[in-house]
Amino acid sequence: MVRRHFFLIAAGAVLLLMVVLGGLKLATGGEAKGKGAGGAGGRAANVAQVVVVSRPFADRISVLGVAKGRQSVTITSDTAELVTAVHFRDGQAVSRGQILVTLKATEQDAGVAEAQARENQAERAYARWKTLADKGIAPRATAEQYLAELETARASTGAARARKGDRVIRAPFAGVVGLSDIAPGALISPGSPIVSLDDLGLIRVDFDVPDRYLGVLRPGSPIVATPDAYPDQTFTGRIAQVDTRIDTATRAITARAEFSNSGGSIKPGMMMRVNVSHGQRDALAVPESAIQYVGDQAFVFVITPRGEGSVARKVLVTPGASEGGFVELREGVKVGDKLVADGLNRLQDGQQVRLPGKGGPQGKGGPDGKGGAPKGKN
Repeated sequence: MVRRHFFLIAAGAVLLLMVVLGGLKLATGGEAKGKGAGGAGGRAANVAQVVVVSRPFADRISVLGVAKGRQSVTITSDTAELVTAVHFRDGQAVSRGQILVTLKATEQDAGVAEAQARENQAERAYARWKTLADKGIAPRATAEQYLAELETARASTGAARARKGDRVIRAPFAGVVGLSDIAPGALISPGSPIVSLDDLGLIRVDFDVPDRYLGVLRPGSPIVATPDAYPDQTFTGRIAQVDTRIDTATRAITARAEFSNSGGSIKPGMMMRVNVSHGQRDALAVPESAIQYVGDQAFVFVITPRGEGSVARKVLVTPGASEGGFVELREGVKVGDKLVADGLNRLQDGQQVRLPGKGGPQGKGGPDGKGGAPKGKN
């Protein structure tokens, strides 16, 4: 019985000791955390700084448009017939009037031969009766009747040749053909697509903008577009035309831009991000890395002095336009404010920060730590 009570007392003592040690650990850990988060004597975070400066921004209208060729068409047939020959290769550049596909024309060849024979017969008959009429042997009316028959025969020959011509499909304009599965022996029906044809020398992009920008859209004005397929490339063109009507449902108007496509980089159907510049203004700006986004809100860390050191204060800002790696700040800061340049996810509001030594570089933007390009330069 004594041994049993001894073990119970020993177990209780061990449990009490563990509770006391755990409480001490929590207390010391919380104190250290409070000091590390910016308390006096806590460990400061090493940061680089940038200075809020005024920088020029271009006012732009940014919209989406779809590229299309200056002329684009899908070649089809107006009759049901067998293909006898294909005269193009996929992706080949063709000239206007070049033969693309030849269809079976046995019946049409026979029709042309028959019409030509009737025309020849009518021509001989007319020549004979005209000679007799000129000599006064036959009535002039009879010669005129045979002339009408000759003209009818000639018209029939022309119609037969036209029906034969329908069996030869030509390119309506110069361009580049796309991919096709048509091969000799294939049976095509009216309206069946044979191949696409696009004039890619000049690309058109139609885009819609709100009607309040109507005064900005002037034919001939320069315009810049970036394809989604080539985000690092920009293409410069001009506004060719503005529609004559505004959509009453969307209050938008359609404009058409034209871009040179000598290299063939832009393909019809490609999504294009169109930017129309309409002025320039100066605004407060900082590098993109100095802004932290949480949901739909944006924050910066403003470096403020405290005693002999500095702390980072989290400040709500209102971002604006973005250009060249810089973001416009409309509210929340002023010119000359010093901000933490990057690594914002490692900071807490009010945490102590340590800046590089005096005389050294202060931030990423340049030796003066201002983080912005000289005023007036992009």
